[in-house]
This record gives sequence, C-alpha cells and structure tokens, in this order.
Amino acid sequence: MYAIVEISGRQFKVEKKQKLFVNRLDVAEGKKISFDNVLMVNDGSKSSVGTPNVSGVQVDAKVLKHLKSDKVIVFKKKRRKGYKVRNGHRQAITEIEISDILTGVSKKSTAKKADAPKKAEAKKTVATKKAEPKKASAKKESQDLSSMSVAELKTMAKDKGLTGISSMKKADLIKALS
Repeated sequence: MYAIVEISGRQFKVEKKQKLFVNRLDVAEGKKISFDNVLMVNDGSKSSVGTPNVSGVQVDAKVLKHLKSDKVIVFKKKRRKGYKVRNGHRQAITEIEISDILTGVSKKSTAKKADAPKKAEAKKTVATKKAEPKKASAKKESQDLSSMSVAELKTMAKDKGLTGISSMKKADLIKALS
C-alpha cells in the first residue's frame, strides 16, 4: 500500500515504515504529525485518485530529527568583467518516518455537522448589519477614489456613461466621478 502526499509544498510517494527528508516542519523531534493532503492511495488491488484530495485518508508520521542538507555552491560570473561571486547554502530539512496510512478517517465530517447551525446564525446577523452602511457608502466612494488605480476609475466612468475618458488623467477622472 502506498500513497502520494503533499508535504510542505512538495509531493512524495510514501509507504509504511519509509524514512524521508522533507522541508523543515515546525514540529518538535519525537512528536507525531498527520498529513490530510493525500492526493492518491493505492491499496494493491484498487487505487483512488482525489480531486484534488482523497477524502477520509490520512498519513501519520513521526519526526525523527531536524538537520541541514548538503551544501550547494552558488557561483556567479560575468566574463571579461572581473565579476565573480561564490555563495553557499544549506537547506533546513526534517527527517520523518511514515508510521501508518489510515483510510476511513472522518474527523472533518463531524466537525462540519456541529458547526453548521452556528454558521447559519452568524450569516443572518452579518446580513442584517451589512444592510445599514449602504447609506454612508456614497461618501466613502468619493474618499476611496484616490486609492483606486486609473484602470479601475476608467471602468467606473464607463459604467456611469462618461465620454472622453481615454485622455483623462487620474485627477480628472476623480473630479468627473464625484
């Protein structure tokens, strides 16, 4: 059984008891970590590909140690100019061991069901609060015109039906719109 997992921006093919080096994780040594961003799982007989993630699959790992990778030399040169720069870099990495690939995990579904009524109530209160400030929005539009780009001002002018906006400067557009 193997899985393809995205860990800190990179994709890895992992199996149980496999050790691998990934970009530095913000987890203490010896602690366990789980990755929910599983892109594909192959069980030997069947495989499931996520769109973009496979739901209900989780990969558990243990952080073994934090270290630095091998040094990479960065050398820049411009010929016939006397310009040479030599720099080195060591990437911070973490060694992890995959402890298990779990299928049928449903932590997210229970959390979503419990939060659903609270979110519906919150949306109702937000909708009633947003209805009142529309009266003051006309004053805010005139103040915010100076922070907008020329292209945005021109599209607003087109919507209002103003003519001759192609030759106008930003100050002229602001005067015409207010």
